[in-house]
Amino acid sequence: MASSVSTPRLRRSAPGGETVEHDSRFDRRLTEILACATDVFYEKGYAAASVRDLSRATGMSLAGLYHYFDSKEKLLYLIQKQTFSTILERLRERLEGVTDPEQRVRIFIHNHLEYFLANKKAMKVFSHEADVLTGEAGSQVRAIKREYYRACIALVEDLGRAKGLEWGPAEVRIAVLSLFGMVNWIYTWHNPRTDADAGALSTQMADMFLQGILKRKKRTHKTTQS
Repeated sequence: MASSVSTPRLRRSAPGGETVEHDSRFDRRLTEILACATDVFYEKGYAAASVRDLSRATGMSLAGLYHYFDSKEKLLYLIQKQTFSTILERLRERLEGVTDPEQRVRIFIHNHLEYFLANKKAMKVFSHEADVLTGEAGSQVRAIKREYYRACIALVEDLGRAKGLEWGPAEVRIAVLSLFGMVNWIYTWHNPRTDADAGALSTQMADMFLQGILKRKKRTHKTTQS
């Protein structure tokens, strides 16, 4: 079964110049091609996969495929861009209206794990082929990743301030990168038949992460004696 990968809707102009969202046949077919491409890249690896492999997986001719994309790299770009754009969009929606710093960190972890477990093949492609893209395509994907990283940094910094923790930027960076190290590779070992679902796993991992960083030394307020 092909992986579930979605693409942004095309914007078309309606009579009178009004812009509307429109799910066209082109959009739907491109979504199917991206899902098949994700499967092929997952099974063969990006470098070993050929456009002919994609042709066989989609049941389309080479000419038909090139109507939807101009290179194999463009497919990888679309998969990677949509993956992290979706994660970021969902994170923003879930954080909206939540003010408790600890709960916001928990939301980040749950959002991350939920998407990774629901899109294991796409996440393997993203993780293993992260450095393939070059030029403008690579710059765009790296910018989205930096935005996601900075969002996590901000959440952890907010938590540290709320708890009065005594740590600097270097310690926050280590904490955040350690968190990513814990959650990014879950697709390599998670077995849905025996392991907990995203909700239970995120609770457990959040507990371990938070209990670790919240043991940091708190700031002390010195007083002068007369």
